[in-house]
Amino acid sequence: MFMATKTWFITGTSRGFGREWTTAALDRGDKVAATARDVSSLDDLAAKYGDALLPIQLDVTDRGAVFAAVRQAQEQFGRLDIVVNNAGYGQFGFVEELTEQEAREQIDTNLFGALWVTQAALPYLREQGGGHILQVSSIGGITAFGGLGMYHASKWALEGLSQALAQEVAAFGIKVTLIEPGGFSTDWGGASAHHTTPLPAYDQVLEERARFRAARVAVQGDPAATAAAVLKIVDAEEPPLRVFFGESPLGMATADYESRLATWRNWQPVSIEAQGAKDPAPTT
Repeated sequence: MFMATKTWFITGTSRGFGREWTTAALDRGDKVAATARDVSSLDDLAAKYGDALLPIQLDVTDRGAVFAAVRQAQEQFGRLDIVVNNAGYGQFGFVEELTEQEAREQIDTNLFGALWVTQAALPYLREQGGGHILQVSSIGGITAFGGLGMYHASKWALEGLSQALAQEVAAFGIKVTLIEPGGFSTDWGGASAHHTTPLPAYDQVLEERARFRAARVAVQGDPAATAAAVLKIVDAEEPPLRVFFGESPLGMATADYESRLATWRNWQPVSIEAQGAKDPAPTT
């Protein structure tokens, strides 16, 4: 089946998912505006793919720079079909340990960075009558683990923002998909990660969380394998609002949501009580 060439705008392309998806798009003949803090990381792709790749130096927390980058991509390629908000990092540390700067920087990158890119792209997508926004969330966008509270806050916020966005832009032919990966062998937990200064009071909890995390991430997915999945999503006539990447997220989500539903049901009498007394039925 013939597939028209697509134009992508992808953030965080120096490594991990962003790098793999940029390469996959270019390999099949698409065009990509690829952003990174250090565009020298894209030199090899630029040499191989030439004008099909537009490297753009970008810090997604800079709203003005984001709008300029999206405008540059639009002017270079004439349209934007797929916008991928992939830039982000993991903030490790317990809630009590977080400094104001650490908390704000996590939200600035993972949430506001995606918001700025989305806002910058929407006028072009609306004018051309369609497009597809991919928001890279996480299994951590629908469940939570101790020691990652601020990261979860950023991804849960992205989930709510994107679900609302999907309803707002559907009439313009714009699709929104939240990609929710499980554990993958990316740099998310490595050099890209930020860590709080530990409080000694949490030493035992930290040891327990470390053992739990080691068991949970014992089997890591291959980022390169996600490229084919992303292409299927962007080529679908009706792409999903949410999709897991990896085998484990479905089981984790099922257990979490079953637990939530059970708790809500058990406490429903109190929920009803909190509503207050109902008006008495009218008498005749």
